[in-house]
Amino acid sequence: MIAQMRHKGRTLILIKPTTFMNLSGEAVQYWMQQEKIQLQNLLVIADDLALPFGSLRLKPKGGSAGHNGLESIIECLQTEEFPRLRFGIGSDFSKGQQVRHVLGKWEKNEMELLQPRIKTACDITKSFVCIGLQETMNLFNNK
Repeated sequence: MIAQMRHKGRTLILIKPTTFMNLSGEAVQYWMQQEKIQLQNLLVIADDLALPFGSLRLKPKGGSAGHNGLESIIECLQTEEFPRLRFGIGSDFSKGQQVRHVLGKWEKNEMELLQPRIKTACDITKSFVCIGLQETMNLFNNK
């Protein structure tokens, strides 16, 4: 799925791959080529079990940390050198229930906390587009 929006004179192309998670790199690579997106202008937003629920961390690069979607993107782009916004979903699940946790429905208390965190993730994304990675990291990473 793809959508475009404008923010302060800049065009953002928002892509949500509809492939299996472990094939998301193919969609990212295709749209980067189609829209002529430079690697430094790519921002991947991914869920992260290692971060507490609602935590947001912007990073300039890194490995996949076992995330199948990031692994696919790294493989297709042949680099770990792309910015990513990690959105914490926590690890409050029983052994062997990781898939159910990741793909499951939000609980009521999580839904209440989720909306402001989504707004902050949007603010981080718009800041990344307007003032760049380093300044955005300075503004948001320790909040």
